[in-house]
Amino acid sequence: MKQILTYVFTLVCISVNAQIQKDTIQTYKKRVLETVEVDFLSSYYTQEGDNASVSGGIGTEALTDATGTIIVAIPLNDDDILTIDAGVSAYSSASSSNVGPFDGQQAADPFVASSGASSSDVWSSVSVGFAHSSDDRNKLWSVNTSFASEYDYFSVGFGGSYTRLFNEKNTELSLNVSVFLDTWTAIYPTELRPFYGGNGINNTLFVNNAVTGNANYNPQFTPFNNVQRNSYAFGINLSQILHKNIQGSLSLDLVRQDGLLSTPFQRVYFKDIADSFIENFHLADAIEQLPNERFKVAIGGRLNWYINQNITVRTFYRYYFDDWGINSNTVSIELPLKLSDKFTFYPSFRFYNQSSADYFSPYNEALSTDDYYTSDYDLSNYSANQIGFGCSYTDIFTKAHLWKFGLKAIDLKFYKYDRNTTFGFNIITAGVKFVMDN
Repeated sequence: MKQILTYVFTLVCISVNAQIQKDTIQTYKKRVLETVEVDFLSSYYTQEGDNASVSGGIGTEALTDATGTIIVAIPLNDDDILTIDAGVSAYSSASSSNVGPFDGQQAADPFVASSGASSSDVWSSVSVGFAHSSDDRNKLWSVNTSFASEYDYFSVGFGGSYTRLFNEKNTELSLNVSVFLDTWTAIYPTELRPFYGGNGINNTLFVNNAVTGNANYNPQFTPFNNVQRNSYAFGINLSQILHKNIQGSLSLDLVRQDGLLSTPFQRVYFKDIADSFIENFHLADAIEQLPNERFKVAIGGRLNWYINQNITVRTFYRYYFDDWGINSNTVSIELPLKLSDKFTFYPSFRFYNQSSADYFSPYNEALSTDDYYTSDYDLSNYSANQIGFGCSYTDIFTKAHLWKFGLKAIDLKFYKYDRNTTFGFNIITAGVKFVMDN
């Protein structure tokens, strides 16, 4: 009996000790995020071009935009993170100012900015996300919701993702879904508004301004009945460590849109209708008309090669197609060069080309008998190159401080983009990351 009691006591001790070790492991497991992180992001964007869609494929595309964003990531416990993302973007656009080209003091002209209300605006957004990681860090799921508004639309979005790691974390599979529900405030070109529920050619605009060319101006115009636009997206990504120095991934993205996919203030001109002008501005024959449905598919792949502690090669390719007739290819390469323990320089190059949408026509080339038409050069046949340079500073020890926050990283980037049309842009971005002291 004494031996039996001794054996039972030993088993109990082993069991208790195992439970204590298990509890200890759970108690001291590594947190997904150690402390609060705050990112301050900003950008300054400028563009130029001569194919403004607001004025039917001709005219200035000049635009400047300044953006500020703050992202706060808060660890709620060992496994959960709450993220809040808020941003504001203020732009000034010579192109969109010509929604109302007759508002200014100078003669109306598609290559001259008007001073009307549509010449500038502020876009704002906020999103909140929650992410949970399993104890073994092999499973991660997240949910998010977002809101955005501008002078002519309001958007509500929500979505979620699930990530699973396999094969000792060498294989990663991610699924994500998102939904965006947008509502337009339909704003139409000034000269079209009198032709629906108004007095047409007898409107003050035409009485006070001589119509040259075709004096019997009579556009095709009916306001849109549906001002809703819904977007539904699904994505899947598979990432695999192929070698200790090589990682690859494959992705598939599907997007379905329905509702108002036309832009209400984008003009179209028909070559089978005589042209009408006020001053130097061609009066719209109609507004953009596009199908109420669109399905997009993108298939992509990445291959990253760690050559040594100073050089990494990051490559990307994507093929895209949709049921509007667009097919495109994107190829990019980035070469991060580690200059020291804290500084990294990374040049990049991106090439893009696409075919034209079935409904695209250049300025004054569409037909009034067509069911759908647009002169938006974003839907045209073109190719583009983008070069970029960036520099980052990283200090994992966060020696520099601002109040209770340590400076962890600074990131600066510059990109120059040029199409084989007249369009191009430059953008400078900056980001600063702080972490709260424990």
